[in-house]
Amino acid sequence: MSTPTTDQFLMEIAAILREKNGAKLQDYLVLEPPLPPLYTVIVTELRQAFPPGSQDRLENKCSKALPEDQEGAQGGSWTAFISFLVQYFAFLRDVNTGHLVETHDMLKALLNQCILALSDASMGIVVLPTVISLSRTLARLAIGLDKQPDLIAHLTHRESIAGGEEVTERVTLVESSANVIREAFKKCLSERSGSSSGVDANGTPEGRRIGIYLCANLCLKLFFHCRKLRSAEQIFGNIYQQSPPLARFPASQRVTYLYYLGRYHFANNHFFRAQSALQTAYDECHVQCLKQRRSILTYLITSNIILGRFPSSKLMRRPEAGVLEMKFMPICQAIRTGDLETFDRLLDLDNENATWFFQRRVLLQLRNRCEVLVWRSLARKAFILSGFKGDTSKRAPSLNLADLLTLATLLKKRALGFQDAQSNGNGLSNGHSRPHTNSIFIFPSSSDVAGNRNEMEIVGYVDPDLEDEVEATGPDLPFMDDIESTVASLVEQDLLHGYISHKHSRFVITGAKAKPAVQAGFPNVWETIKNRADKEVPGWVKEENGINVRGGFRKAGPGMVVNLSGARPAGAVPA
Repeated sequence: MSTPTTDQFLMEIAAILREKNGAKLQDYLVLEPPLPPLYTVIVTELRQAFPPGSQDRLENKCSKALPEDQEGAQGGSWTAFISFLVQYFAFLRDVNTGHLVETHDMLKALLNQCILALSDASMGIVVLPTVISLSRTLARLAIGLDKQPDLIAHLTHRESIAGGEEVTERVTLVESSANVIREAFKKCLSERSGSSSGVDANGTPEGRRIGIYLCANLCLKLFFHCRKLRSAEQIFGNIYQQSPPLARFPASQRVTYLYYLGRYHFANNHFFRAQSALQTAYDECHVQCLKQRRSILTYLITSNIILGRFPSSKLMRRPEAGVLEMKFMPICQAIRTGDLETFDRLLDLDNENATWFFQRRVLLQLRNRCEVLVWRSLARKAFILSGFKGDTSKRAPSLNLADLLTLATLLKKRALGFQDAQSNGNGLSNGHSRPHTNSIFIFPSSSDVAGNRNEMEIVGYVDPDLEDEVEATGPDLPFMDDIESTVASLVEQDLLHGYISHKHSRFVITGAKAKPAVQAGFPNVWETIKNRADKEVPGWVKEENGINVRGGFRKAGPGMVVNLSGARPAGAVPA
């Protein structure tokens, strides 16, 4: 049976290969429905002339139609592309978009065959745009299926049965798709043609290197979706050792890559590195890409808050900020004022915003990393209220840690809902309904404290059989040991300047002769962390740190191959 439309299509493909026009080849190899009328005719011809089981005849037809003078690097014909084209026709003929899981498997196999064609040293660059297009389609389909667990439930059941009693980490559908795209990333990264720097005279990446970040970003999108950060780490490591500078690639690729790099460092508690990558991504992201800028800003603001750098009201008024002001500004205010009660309430799991923070995987970082900043602010407030500011007798400024304990206990009681947390229990009054401020620093007697400890009750459910074995515990209130431990931690992190006098239970400020006591004892958090931080961001290839593009020099590092074929013997005189 004649197939005139398919024959014409093959002639067009042959002409494109002779021209080495990769963009045009991508436009011709259409996959996603709805298909143009011409492709509907091709599908009809394929089903009539080449039904399933006639792959050899279809392969012979493709081999005869493609140019014979296009040869691979080893002198043989480009059989990988012929096999890909045969599989492309089979995909058009057999695909049923109503069965998405089968469509995903067929598309993954098609992409895998296209990546084999990408391996050719001379002609591989021609199919690179097609590889990128297929990878994007596969990524969208994989994420779409992952959001419909009922469609892939049988895959999980099948894998659990196949695994038997072996305890192995299951490879999800999304991760398996990312692993296929990663093969394309490796092909692009291992390109050896062109100069050693990887860029031409105009500063543009050469050969298949132009696809490094396109493939990497798709892999990272999938790995972050299925929470496989270890696989993402391999992508960052490979790029850091072998890629040309990130600045040589288009802005869209730079922004996407730095966003995922920032999120990776954020997840690994490297918040200064995360802030550096996310800040550049935000600065280079187009102002009209509000959704992307909002995603970047969410993690950028969180990183900066942990580093003691709060967002300005001007930033929060930008269109992409959206609901971020309502989410973050109360937390900033609680940190700034040292309000432990409000801070605990805002980040409690029962708070209305907890789900929002948790879905973006920033809740635990805010709770665990920002509490130390709240304690710093509380210590600063206690020093301003009741601390010794120093005098002419050369006594250094200091803070009685008992004052800090009293403040912390009061706030903790409020957070726990104590009814008498604000009552005037010591009798001091200023003549009005509210007690005098100094009343919170009037301490109970030791006998009262002992009485309170004896009145502690068992908190929570206790099995009746173990009731006599469980010790009574009171509310989670701080003690002096907790205060000293917290202050010592702040001193160790350089967030407080001074030392603890355990004999007198005081925090003594050092350096108050050169500047006011508050500035000396409570340095700026952001400046302190920035001065101590390592400015290098692993995974981010910068020209000044990695490659001198004009000179063609790459700085040596772990895992790199150094070519010594032109090296002179030691002590030899230059020619």
